[in-house]
Amino acid sequence: MQNIISLIGSLQPYIIIGLAVLVLILLIMNMVIFTSLSRLEKRYRKIMRGSNNKNLEELIVGYLDNIDDVKEQSKDMKELYNSLNLKIKDCIQKISIIRYRAFEDVGSDLSFSVALLDGKNDGVIITGIYGRDESTTYAKPIDSGMSRYELSQEEKQVLEECVNKKI
Repeated sequence: MQNIISLIGSLQPYIIIGLAVLVLILLIMNMVIFTSLSRLEKRYRKIMRGSNNKNLEELIVGYLDNIDDVKEQSKDMKELYNSLNLKIKDCIQKISIIRYRAFEDVGSDLSFSVALLDGKNDGVIITGIYGRDESTTYAKPIDSGMSRYELSQEEKQVLEECVNKKI
């Protein structure tokens, strides 16, 4: 026993230095742990903001419920979009107009032809012929880009322009 005490006494400065190094290492580790804990606490508070002391499970369930609601709304919006897309195909989407002089004795380009077509090239050509003594307006139906009625040169031109327009 006496030998152990004398051995410890002779190694005492080394033991004190070793313990001081060990305390210093533990102090540094403690500071690193507190820093990590502080960052973790900030992240936790950021996640839990506005939770009014709810636990994490309640918060996640609430977020998942919100996600389900948004999915349902998205599904409804897609259905509405598809419905509107089908309706829009039947609306006038292409318009072309040409003005011209129908008669030599009339001064200006007062006659016109207007083509109004939907996405399937169905629609109408409206033509107004202006003369010195009278004016006439008439319409010709268009089915798939073609007319059952004879078209004038101007009407053919306006129909071709309208059919070739990109939607």
